[in-house]
Amino acid sequence: MEKINQTSSVSEFILLGLSSRPEDQKPLFILFLTMYLVTIIGNLLIILAIRSDPQLQTPMYFFLSFLSFTDICFTTTIVPRMLMNFLSEKTISYAGCLTQMYFTYALGNTDSCLLMVMAFDRYVAICDPFRYVTAMNHCCCILLVAFSCSFSHLHSLLHTLLLNRLTFCDSNIIHHFLCDINPLLKLSCSSTFVNEIMIMSEGSVVLVTPFLCITLSYIRIFITVLKIPSAAGKRKAFSTCGSHLTVVTLFYGSIFYVYLQPLSTYTVRDRVATLAYTVLSSMLNPFIYSLRNKDMEKGLRKLMARRKSKPEPLGSCS
Repeated sequence: MEKINQTSSVSEFILLGLSSRPEDQKPLFILFLTMYLVTIIGNLLIILAIRSDPQLQTPMYFFLSFLSFTDICFTTTIVPRMLMNFLSEKTISYAGCLTQMYFTYALGNTDSCLLMVMAFDRYVAICDPFRYVTAMNHCCCILLVAFSCSFSHLHSLLHTLLLNRLTFCDSNIIHHFLCDINPLLKLSCSSTFVNEIMIMSEGSVVLVTPFLCITLSYIRIFITVLKIPSAAGKRKAFSTCGSHLTVVTLFYGSIFYVYLQPLSTYTVRDRVATLAYTVLSSMLNPFIYSLRNKDMEKGLRKLMARRKSKPEPLGSCS
């Protein structure tokens, strides 16, 4: 009973991060600071280009702008805490840990739902183009984004509340660079049966359902595209989907590797895979969407040209 009373009052955790060697901390700080700045600037440019170019005022780019905004928030939930840990004490409060976990899952699942919505948008545009304008109207787009956000936050709240009922013992050291649910469950001295059941059932459904919807959408898209007689028409159809497919592969590939496995098999390799969908994916998205999408590339060029051609303010008369 005395041990339980001590462990139930855990007030902080220690995040070991990516490396415990002192000589690695400054190089890692510089690396992740650079990646964070590239992520923020890249996604902000995507948002500004979409908002300022009338040709990009379509549902696909409406969803892309929200994906970029979510990526900025997602990365900001994780990387600043990592940067602090590289240069200072690696502790995080119990409340801070649960808060970080909540927003990590909420924003990560919002990303997942938005990728599903974007696949549905491409499906309607290619497979049923005559109904596209009416089906993907502005009201529908707003409702799809609202659903993506609200559903993801409810999912995250469920797992955060389930974790909050546990007690922690023996160690408060988290072998990770963020407060993730699997390493936290390993520290618990109370039963994690309900948590693991929920992760493998409800959690798997939340992860797999968007992926299956994306897969089915692209199967229908490929069947439709193959029926297009001209090679130019096929290339145009595939060009609008190539960048989205690249992002989906990177995002879901790393997530499935981390979460669709038993808790007992969680190792250091999962930390590397977590980096792929939390930090690397958010950083690469602007490059993938701009380099593989001619409309987006033109929009960014127009934005840059507009900034350069902006007249200098006139000085005051003496």
